[in-house]
Amino acid sequence: MQLTVCEPTTVSEAEVMAHPRASDILGSSCSAGDNAASLDDVIVDSANESSEEECAGEREGEIGAHNGVTSSTKTTEVSADQTFSTQTVNAQRPTSLSVLAAAEPGLRTSQRDGEVKLRIGESGVAAETPLTVNQMFTSAVERFGNFTALSWKEGDQQRSLNYKDYYKACCTAAKSFLKLGLQRFHGVGILGFNSAEWFIADIGAILAGGFAVGIYTTNSPEACQYVAENCKANIIVVENHKQLQKILQVEDKLPHLKAIIQYKDALKEKRPNLYTWEEFMELGRNEPDAPLEAVISSQKPNQCCTLIYTSGTTGQPKGVMLSHDNITWTALSTNNHIRLTNATEAQESVVSYLPLSHIAAQMVDIWLAMKVGGATYFAQPDALKGSLVNTLKEVRPTAFLGVPRVWEKMQEKMKSVGAKSSTVRRKVAAWAKDVGRQTNLTKMNQNGAAGRTPLSYHIAKKLVFKKVRKALGLDRCSKCYTGAAPITKDTLEFFLSLDIPLYELYGMSENTGPHTISLPDAFKLTSCGKEIPGCKTKLHNPDEEGNGEICFWGRHVFMGYLNMPEKTDEALDAEGWLHSGDLGKHDQNGFLYITGRIKELIITAGGENIPPVPIEDAVKEAVPLISNAMLIGDKRKFLSMLLTIKCQVNTNSGIPEDELTPEALEFCRKLGSKATRVSEIAGGRDRVIHAAIQEGINRVNEKATSNAQRIQKWIVLDQDFSINGGELGPTMKLKRPVVLKMYREQIENFYKELPTPTTPDNPLPPK
Repeated sequence: MQLTVCEPTTVSEAEVMAHPRASDILGSSCSAGDNAASLDDVIVDSANESSEEECAGEREGEIGAHNGVTSSTKTTEVSADQTFSTQTVNAQRPTSLSVLAAAEPGLRTSQRDGEVKLRIGESGVAAETPLTVNQMFTSAVERFGNFTALSWKEGDQQRSLNYKDYYKACCTAAKSFLKLGLQRFHGVGILGFNSAEWFIADIGAILAGGFAVGIYTTNSPEACQYVAENCKANIIVVENHKQLQKILQVEDKLPHLKAIIQYKDALKEKRPNLYTWEEFMELGRNEPDAPLEAVISSQKPNQCCTLIYTSGTTGQPKGVMLSHDNITWTALSTNNHIRLTNATEAQESVVSYLPLSHIAAQMVDIWLAMKVGGATYFAQPDALKGSLVNTLKEVRPTAFLGVPRVWEKMQEKMKSVGAKSSTVRRKVAAWAKDVGRQTNLTKMNQNGAAGRTPLSYHIAKKLVFKKVRKALGLDRCSKCYTGAAPITKDTLEFFLSLDIPLYELYGMSENTGPHTISLPDAFKLTSCGKEIPGCKTKLHNPDEEGNGEICFWGRHVFMGYLNMPEKTDEALDAEGWLHSGDLGKHDQNGFLYITGRIKELIITAGGENIPPVPIEDAVKEAVPLISNAMLIGDKRKFLSMLLTIKCQVNTNSGIPEDELTPEALEFCRKLGSKATRVSEIAGGRDRVIHAAIQEGINRVNEKATSNAQRIQKWIVLDQDFSINGGELGPTMKLKRPVVLKMYREQIENFYKELPTPTTPDNPLPPK
């Protein structure tokens, strides 16, 4: 595919002079309604629908070019007459890259105004013309101007912006930022849940020559202060009063801060340099276009435009510097790989709900959608507390990225519902799942080669698979992805048996998101696929089994860490390869498998290197009651493990509660235990459950490759791990250093005496 730089579109003088109020469009609250259905309720209600009912997606046919939300709510397309206007800026490719300065830039920099040498290849997608974010956006406007770009709910009404008005809004925001004093290569921090305002602030900051900087909503005031000071934030955009208070607590410690903008809810107090979203947009509405045009025309593809801050599990967060080319090229190559459809043929739709401070959400929700003219629908702020499936059923996305915990929650609920079904339904479901598993494993082993699909599959699809997809809101979704953290084989097989293959993707902030992605015709269970076009993988120092550190090369590799030259040199070697810190290996067909993480490797007192994740996953699979497992043993004589039990989670606070989940209750009942709470199990209080867990661990130990890899002691903790508790990161990754510190006393107790093996009195029920 040849990518050409888009010429600027013309805007009439009348359009340039028209400046309607922004408050009519993006000033209203997008918060969840009081009656939003929970994840549990939606799945329960939908999974029990009659098996006679046909899938709505089948009756409605294929996706149309202008598909909207399939729901009873009224949809309003916000037109250019109702929104912001600004003259289209010059989108010509900067010529400065063709004439190298006296000192040619290198492959890395940690300077905010630094430039890097782009890793342009000799042919293929790696040789495509570099673009700035503005150039990619104006190209999208020219091709998809009247298509829906962003859509959100205001009460019962669905509101939306098309690509033309989306771009105009971003330009207006950029002019407002400049008026507030945003300096070149200084940050605009954005602290809040996903919304149209979040996107507009992000892109507006880039167009104005600043850095777009997402801040995790779970950050403490001190963590917000660190990020804001590190990026020299001139402006911080917050969602509501709660997030505003974090910034006000540290405002006097932010010497570069000039203004704060709140984009949801009314201000509870008036302060100097504090603006509502409507007031902020009004600032730039009548500003001349020339200053913004000058800033945009000075931007180069090899300069930084976005900072992604790492979660900081082993020290202060690092600001990952991503260039214009990192973003625009990665969007191009990823699109080529997963074959998204341009809106002019059939519009793709995605649901935005994962934290936008993370690169995965930004790449999918903002940049990939823009590349193909897709529509991004915003979920409610309580999406991960229960309302996500409700949004999925309304939007019926064509592509969906879920972190493993999202898929696991769906799996748990469907198992719970299935257990309550009639005997006939359970038998039909079991038969269908067996058919689905065998059919999809056959497809997988044929690497997408055309083969005869058995009649039983078509029957199972009609009776079960279509209804499950409809219940989850995935009846139009041909691309279901999982990433950001490891997912268990059990969860992958569960969805595969329901004819919902989960395609694993792998990458990191430092390579702009994706490096490898599985495809329908290139898919292996537990593999994260093959490289996106134009990228290369190297396994550094492989062992005798082929496991080595995964290293990346390509135009998706970041510039460096802001203000951290030493950390940058650690991540990028002398030849420019990005060292991931992950261990992996390739199979004979080139599929990449992640086998561990170097920093997570447990090196026992006897010197044996042990990757913890495979052992932890094996325990969770052997004992379905277990929610989280963390292996201990670094510099120790033997391995031990911390375990948590599956429990209910408070939908408002996100804090784990004492009550067991329905799946956990069912497990206990099968064993003859009457436990209903974690507190009745933790610390070995329930002898039946204790024996069952020990039996599961014994089965895992039997498969250990050496005695050093056997778990010899374990304990069930009083509470599950959580983001709010600090044990999990924003994408549900286990924060091992934090857990080691939090549970130091329990861990030390493991090693006060020699282990005494126990023999289970009550084995686990057969799977």
